[in-house]
Amino acid sequence: MKIVIIDYGAGNIQSIKFAIQRLGYEAVLSHDVDEILAADKVIFPGVGEASSAMEKLRATGLDKLIPNLKQPVLGICLGMQLMCHSSEEGNTEGLGIFDLDVVKFDSSVKVPQIGWNQISDLKSDLFKGIPEQSYIYLVHSFYAPLGKETIATSEYGLNYSAALQKNNFYGVQFHPEKSSEVGSHILKNFLTVI
Repeated sequence: MKIVIIDYGAGNIQSIKFAIQRLGYEAVLSHDVDEILAADKVIFPGVGEASSAMEKLRATGLDKLIPNLKQPVLGICLGMQLMCHSSEEGNTEGLGIFDLDVVKFDSSVKVPQIGWNQISDLKSDLFKGIPEQSYIYLVHSFYAPLGKETIATSEYGLNYSAALQKNNFYGVQFHPEKSSEVGSHILKNFLTVI
């Protein structure tokens, strides 16, 4: 199985690669269009700020490539947010895969949300074998509201989308590579069940 992690200069890529290695698989870091197209599974990571990340994607043409991929694609954290229609962060136009606009948590909660939180309302084979109310690790100031593509929710002052799915595209707001056994199980589901 060929697994490609899209390398466009957005943090946390090595930790995802190591998490996949712990599951017994090898992943390639690449921004090469042909290599990404040839992958069986694609992971679209992201740590950082939305508008500068989108600039990097546009500079390499990945903004046109990613929405047209046919194989399973998993967006992580900012990767998931960039797959949405837009983000309030830097007034950024996203890739438009998910029909949601990412917004900032209001001042009623401490921002960013950092740490362990529970996921609920799990729908999708991505969460096969994962119990409701499992704990996952999050670091974010912006969130995707609930919508028809929501496949898991979390609560931080309000309920929001902890995960999204549309066709072959999946997104998780949390970091599976930092979410202990639950995160490893979710990554394994993406690699083997989806």
